[in-house]
Amino acid sequence: MQVVYYILVLVGTFVIMEGITWCTHRFVMHGFLWYLHKDHHQVRPGIFEKNDLFAFIFSVPSFLLIYFGTYDHMWWLQAIGFGIMLYGFAYFLVHDVIIHQRFKWFSRSNHTYVRAIRWAHKMHHKHLGKEHGESFGFLFVHKKYWDKVRRDKKLMAGSQRVEYAPDKEAAEPV
Repeated sequence: MQVVYYILVLVGTFVIMEGITWCTHRFVMHGFLWYLHKDHHQVRPGIFEKNDLFAFIFSVPSFLLIYFGTYDHMWWLQAIGFGIMLYGFAYFLVHDVIIHQRFKWFSRSNHTYVRAIRWAHKMHHKHLGKEHGESFGFLFVHKKYWDKVRRDKKLMAGSQRVEYAPDKEAAEPV
């Protein structure tokens, strides 16, 4: 039964991390630590950015929770630490590999989720300053981006005409 609790805590931590990450991105990265995140919103030569320091910053709690959970035989601390680590890996895969394509592993994907997350992130990056941003999440995509991608797929497939209505939540077929 302890394994089930461990898995539930790990998965719960993973899900909660999206909210923590949203708040951190919105209020810390686009707030008082903007000087570390700013170069991520600008095209610059090179592989690394100051923004990459956040990976190390966020790995510290994960490492400490795993370490002390192991040392003190507190399985729930380990589960939280591994949940944070799993989220960090998912973040790396989605943000650095799929969205920014630092590695060309999924560069030709036409999957709806991949297109929606890329579009949401594109809308986030259209704001070059730290104010007036949108779409601060990383893994969960707002419905309006899913709707836009589905609408685009229908248009590209030529199955039906779709009218774009920016003042409505979802565009209706004509």
